Amino acid sequence: MALKRRATSKWTGSGLQGKGTLNGPSGVFKDTPYSTKMRFENEDGTAGTNPEELLAAAHAGCFNMALSFQIDAAGFTADELETTATVTVEQIGNDYEITEIVLDLKGSVKGLDETQFKELAEKAKAGCPVSKALSAVPISLKVQFTS
Repeated sequence: MALKRRATSKWTGSGLQGKGTLNGPSGVFKDTPYSTKMRFENEDGTAGTNPEELLAAAHAGCFNMALSFQIDAAGFTADELETTATVTVEQIGNDYEITEIVLDLKGSVKGLDETQFKELAEKAKAGCPVSKALSAVPISLKVQFTS
């Protein structure tokens, strides 16, 4: 069975001065604005989204789901998993590149020890479909664990 998910981008104007909107069937994106200015001059992201924020959200969400399945398979249930994905973009010559992704995980699982939690988190990072899709970029994992 193949799952297909989609989103639509509309863009008008030049690369530097133009603007766009994102839409998706779930309604999460409903004419969500984005632009070059929002991408490179609005660091806090309050004016709209950008492709890197969307990648970060997809990666954090996918990783948490993958980790919850790893924890289930080990015979435990996660009390809470909170992951912040940080996507770093740098200018290399005339181009911009995503140079690093950091997954910062805070987790709590009763009965599981920290070593096993970290092992399961590494497996989830390696097996997460979004991690696999982004494997051209170095992905690191930071873990804070409470049992």
